Amino acid sequence: MARQAPLLTRTLAIGLAAVAMLLGVAVVVPALLDWRAGPDLPPVTRMASPGEPIPAEALAFRIRPGDLSVPLDAEPREGARPRTMEAYRSLRAYPGAPPRIPHEVSPEQSRANLCNACHAGGGYVPRFGAYTPVTPHPEFSDCLQCHVPDAGAVGAGLAAVPTDLSGVGWAPTDWVPSEWPELDQRAMPGSPLWIPHELRLRENCLACHAGPSAVEELRTTHPDRTDCRSCHMPLVTEEPTFTRPLARSTGGDS
Repeated sequence: MARQAPLLTRTLAIGLAAVAMLLGVAVVVPALLDWRAGPDLPPVTRMASPGEPIPAEALAFRIRPGDLSVPLDAEPREGARPRTMEAYRSLRAYPGAPPRIPHEVSPEQSRANLCNACHAGGGYVPRFGAYTPVTPHPEFSDCLQCHVPDAGAVGAGLAAVPTDLSGVGWAPTDWVPSEWPELDQRAMPGSPLWIPHELRLRENCLACHAGPSAVEELRTTHPDRTDCRSCHMPLVTEEPTFTRPLARSTGGDS
């Protein structure tokens, strides 16, 4: 019994020493690694994962076929009045301008902002015998900030746009709108079409290029492919659409 006591004591001492060495390694080694790594560096910006859209292009793929009231491949009903390129352009003062409203807008409709009730999803409207154009930006509800009733809108509840401004204090100008972009522009025969317009407020390609309400010349042949900018890219021009010369000082007060 006398010999077993020193042996047990020696075993416990060796065990405690081994535990102390392990604790020391756990504390000292990370400290040495941090010292060799140098000063703290700013965190690296994380790249977007495949499931996250690029912020600059997040709106390009927002509209899906199921968001619309009419299937994108649906044939227009018999007798429906089609949208023509002439009508499409006649409602815009220049390419890219907000289109005027070609129908009556009552004061109640304007106060309640009911435009998106028809224009968010489209669909056939028996009142006009035509399909409603789909807005590419349904998140904006104050539609009358940019869109105004056309002068030809019979019985418009709001003030229509006058066709002759000379009698209301407007001086005549020589301003000429830019020409409409040429259609069917490609880098080479057989390649995807260029996008000939800006994308701001028109990121949703399907709103204008698919469905029975689309202009025939602008209607896509493959509305099921909704990631349009995987193949189609905006056409970049060197010169801006509009230019205005800088005012030159005449020597007087600036």
